[in-house]
Amino acid sequence: MNAAISENKISEFLTENKISEAFDLIVNQYKKQLYWHIRKIVILHEDTDDVLQNTFIKVWRYLENFKQDSKIYTWLYRIATNEAITFINNKKKKSEEPIENYEYYLSNTLESDEYFEGNEAQLILQKAILTLPEKQRIVFNMKYFDEIKYEDMSEILETSTGALKASYHHAVKKIESFIKRH
Repeated sequence: MNAAISENKISEFLTENKISEAFDLIVNQYKKQLYWHIRKIVILHEDTDDVLQNTFIKVWRYLENFKQDSKIYTWLYRIATNEAITFINNKKKKSEEPIENYEYYLSNTLESDEYFEGNEAQLILQKAILTLPEKQRIVFNMKYFDEIKYEDMSEILETSTGALKASYHHAVKKIESFIKRH
């Protein structure tokens, strides 16, 4: 189903106060995209499922209050991103690993993750991405993998496009440096 058609249909359902139908369309249209967006932030499949479920719970809870000032997908990505960041922060607090080693821990779990299907080059890329500060990592993933426009990313992350471009540029340089060393 075309995303634009879904956006229009969802808007139509929301205008007609058919919240349940709109929610079903959202889940069917965006669950795969949101899963992979969240997965790139939290890394582990099991954690991703938890965050995705929390995301859809929030979407259900606030859907009838959605003002349609923004696109549905930017609103969904903002919720998913915030849920993923909250999840990671909570996990860091509860972790037996020191907080500064958390990304290192995630990097090492990639190799043993039964759901990771990448080759050696992809593993090195993922490890490089995990060395980035959280904001740069999210911006890089959204731009490089999801091909989200800076304007939409600005709405999702509530940051200026200039700051996003700078974050992406710095992320690319750090990734290139990491790959050259490995």
